[in-house]
Amino acid sequence: MDPTLTRSIAGELVALLGTGRQIVPFSQRSSEFGIAEAYDVVSLVQTMRSAGGETPVGRKIGFTNRAIWDAFAISAPIWNFMFDRNLHSGGGRHATFRLPVLPEPRIEPELVLHLCAKPEPGMDDADLLDCIDWIAAGFEIVFSVFPEWKFSAADAAAAYGVHHALFVGPELFVSEDRRGVSKALTSFTVELSSTAGQVRSGHAADVLGGPLFALKFLVEEIARYPTSLPLRSGEIITTGTLTEAMPAVAGVTWISHFAGIDLEPLSLKIA
Repeated sequence: MDPTLTRSIAGELVALLGTGRQIVPFSQRSSEFGIAEAYDVVSLVQTMRSAGGETPVGRKIGFTNRAIWDAFAISAPIWNFMFDRNLHSGGGRHATFRLPVLPEPRIEPELVLHLCAKPEPGMDDADLLDCIDWIAAGFEIVFSVFPEWKFSAADAAAAYGVHHALFVGPELFVSEDRRGVSKALTSFTVELSSTAGQVRSGHAADVLGGPLFALKFLVEEIARYPTSLPLRSGEIITTGTLTEAMPAVAGVTWISHFAGIDLEPLSLKIA
């Protein structure tokens, strides 16, 4: 793809932030727009947002839950950056989110990892776990600049990874029970419920077999594209929705209850 068009897409995405507007997917505008071009856009948008005063604090992995791939005509996960202004942590078990102007917002229960060392391609599960000092429950608010959530994987990757905000619950330090945490990361379950009576359930294995597998994917995917910044110590990684993403509606409170892993319930009130 012409680099001028790639830069134009990046500029368009930065200009869209906070407007609530939606656009035609890039893959419908150009048959040349694929995942490699999308990650070029990701890099350019990150540079532009950083120049505007935002700081990257981690990565979100999207579409790790294979159960939702058919609904989106997607066959692999994607990733994008998360930035400081949309990260909410240290608030304990209960949080409130005032819904901004977002097109078609949804909420997702997540398992969050914090890196204390830089993971490298080829690492096994034990090595990857050594790169993590704590884990936590999280809620991610996602949205789509493409109408009706219809897009390609490349569109989703480029468009912020459909990420808006991340809420992080109390930390569980891996060093306190490394063996137990390792086992739990492939076997825990989660129940998502709302004050509107909605209930959904999920399992660790729903995210590519477990959060460590999702991290492994991220490390190796980043290494495939030379414009992508490698992961670094201190980053926060959100490993993908554990259940179906649910509409984020003002007045509804969502609660995630984990079993099989020592994470406290996390609630988020949409205001």
